[in-house]
Amino acid sequence: MICISQVFRFVEVRSFPLANCVTGLLPQNPANGYRSESRYSVSKKMLAMHCLKFLLFSILFIAAAISARAQTAAKSLVEKLGHSRDTKLLIVHADDLGEAHSVNAASIKALESGAVNSASIMVPCPWFPEIADYAKSHPEVDFGLHLTLTSERTYYRWGPVASADKVRSLLDENGYLHHDWTPTTHIDPHEAELELRAQIERAYVMGVRPTHLDSHQYRLDSFFVTRDWFADHPYLASALGPNDVVIDHTITIEPNVPPEKWPDFYKNALRNLQPGVTELVIHLAYDDTEMRAATRERETWGAAWRQRDFDFFTSPEFRQLLSEQNIKLITWREIANPSQHN
Repeated sequence: MICISQVFRFVEVRSFPLANCVTGLLPQNPANGYRSESRYSVSKKMLAMHCLKFLLFSILFIAAAISARAQTAAKSLVEKLGHSRDTKLLIVHADDLGEAHSVNAASIKALESGAVNSASIMVPCPWFPEIADYAKSHPEVDFGLHLTLTSERTYYRWGPVASADKVRSLLDENGYLHHDWTPTTHIDPHEAELELRAQIERAYVMGVRPTHLDSHQYRLDSFFVTRDWFADHPYLASALGPNDVVIDHTITIEPNVPPEKWPDFYKNALRNLQPGVTELVIHLAYDDTEMRAATRERETWGAAWRQRDFDFFTSPEFRQLLSEQNIKLITWREIANPSQHN
């Protein structure tokens, strides 16, 4: 709907001579100083009629322009990417690369299979140099940075990239990043920024050219936002700027899904995928000695969990589902360059 006040404000700004046309239409008489209609010339009437026609044409033209501009502004992300509004686009995104060799090896295998098409790297972790070297030699891969401010495992820990004495609020008594953030944990935002910048700088120095940023354990919600979250977290929408990219949906499996139902969860998610851009966040590794040792204190996001993700997303069944459901894969690199699709 076009607000008529918008049209007239635009007319006034453009300095269209409304006054001349309007006063020419008002008959005058001797009592009030206006001229009598009988003395009003035909040529003046015709001029006024032309002015009215021109005014009407101008209003319609401006209304059409505003409507077109409004329709452009209302384009969904999927439309900006050159697809119809009902297209289903999917990012299959592997988290936590750099955490362990097992994670790196399984993730590289899945990325090279073509079904997993995006991933993010944890710079503070012990096996970051290995995946950084791979990223440097494979610049076509859609790698982002998984910005990290926690070290959640019990026996397998990591510290900051920045100097420890400059980010004390991020560290526990042993010098590792906090295992978790509790209500009593005080994080200095300036120190958090220092650490994040250090992670990004180290990635660049070691040859990684990230296409996107997200955060480990969703500690930085402003780095990853979907429209699904706006209902429960309305402050997110108001915090976004006009150039921020917001995808529509995100899917990730939760600990309450039993192992035997793992494939069913993903099959149902794909069969019920909504139009728009969805990121499916997964965690890959092999269920091997290294990964079992690193994650042995709990099963969640552990070795067996990650092997199940690897098995499903490298299976022919997953590829078949993508085809059957007419789901198209897309990367963060493509989303960052929507002009390439128009």
